[in-house]
Amino acid sequence: MNKKISIIGGGNLGTAIAHGLINSGFSQASNIMVTRRNVRTLAALEAKGVVVSDDNRAALDFADIQILAVKPFQVIQIIEELKDKLDPSRHLLISVITGITIENLLAAAGKKMSVIRAMPNTAIAIQESMTCLSAQGVKKEDIEFAGSMFSTLGQIVWIDEKLMEAATVLGACGTAYAMRYIRANIQGGIEIGFDATTASLIAAQTVKGAAELLLKNGSHPEQEIDKVTTPKGCTIAGLNEMEHQGFSSSLIKGIITSYDKIAKD
Repeated sequence: MNKKISIIGGGNLGTAIAHGLINSGFSQASNIMVTRRNVRTLAALEAKGVVVSDDNRAALDFADIQILAVKPFQVIQIIEELKDKLDPSRHLLISVITGITIENLLAAAGKKMSVIRAMPNTAIAIQESMTCLSAQGVKKEDIEFAGSMFSTLGQIVWIDEKLMEAATVLGACGTAYAMRYIRANIQGGIEIGFDATTASLIAAQTVKGAAELLLKNGSHPEQEIDKVTTPKGCTIAGLNEMEHQGFSSSLIKGIITSYDKIAKD
């Protein structure tokens, strides 16, 4: 892909996107610019050939595609500072910022722009993201470009923008929930006799395999659970004990609490 892409905001997600674009072969490093106030933190990307800058206005000159990856409290001020250089006939804005709507961005820009919201997760760095997308006032070719780009970096689904906060919880916060489950699995594995390295490998690969069963077979989790639960067996005994301790309900409550936090803020 020869299109140049600017990523305004070189934090964890912004740099993950840059690494994903390069590692997947979707973009050449020299066709990507990443901006951050402290450019020294972008040394690894610069070493790959990415253009780095502390000037957000330079990003608009560099590329037609502008990925906004700054913190939510920063973005409106940044857009207001850039709006005199934003060109509706040229620039496509792709926001990966939690809680900032397309209408918020358009109001800050003060003009009609092509805007796409995307909610990937940090697995985008290894082309395994789940990215939810929504758009407003966007040309067909821009929709196709965004779909192609994020498809290269994992799975995508187009959703109504009103579900974007829910997508943030399930798809982005969900990475942390899954990691916490894996960590607990590792701790349990150590207690029953494995060293930490072996327990980590078994736990991570088992979760990966379980997810692939659902994705490739299109099956429901309960179908796969039934395959490994035998009468009076150890699996059902463990599952029942987890449920007695509130396993599913605590996870559901955590998801709802995260969603309420976004809605409140």
